[in-house]
Amino acid sequence: RFVEDLIEKGFAYESQGDVYFRVEKSHNYAKLANKTLEDLELGASGRTDEETARKENPVDFALWKSSKPGEISWDSPWGPGRPGWHIECSVMSTEILGDTIDIHGGGADLEFPHHTNEIAQSEAKTGKAFANYWMHNVFVNIENVKMSKSLGNFITVHDALKTLDGQVLRFFFATQHYRKPINFTEKAVRDAETNLKYLKNT
Repeated sequence: RFVEDLIEKGFAYESQGDVYFRVEKSHNYAKLANKTLEDLELGASGRTDEETARKENPVDFALWKSSKPGEISWDSPWGPGRPGWHIECSVMSTEILGDTIDIHGGGADLEFPHHTNEIAQSEAKTGKAFANYWMHNVFVNIENVKMSKSLGNFITVHDALKTLDGQVLRFFFATQHYRKPINFTEKAVRDAETNLKYLKNT
């Protein structure tokens, strides 16, 4: 029903079984990520000609995608398909949390396009602010290298607690800024341990 409402309000359109959001109809689109139309067009340049041909504007994003043979699909007014990447978050959050979220968080890598598109489609449907505050955290580095399973330098909190005191670990993270990369190094953790002892003894 969410997507149908957007079509009825003129914010979305069907094209060959897909449904797209009209970005140009969204006031202040991409303001959260401080993006311009040129940024958006540059980001749209990697899409296929076939996909672009289905859109009114190359920067419009999918609300519903028609299914290809063999793909999991659900019936819809536009034929079998699946929700687009962004729409499921808006549907779930408005259903569970209401039209406006107090604080919305996530990784900095989701600011654009995911959170930007959540705002556009949610506010188009409800006419209300989607979130009052946004918090985007940056990532953890291990000895100046981004923590990643593929690099083999991935550490869970459970693993860290095998060698570190929980209070030290909490203190270390509490002294970092969430919008700046956290460099998890042996020296930084030992410094946190020293500073915590100092605080306890003052």
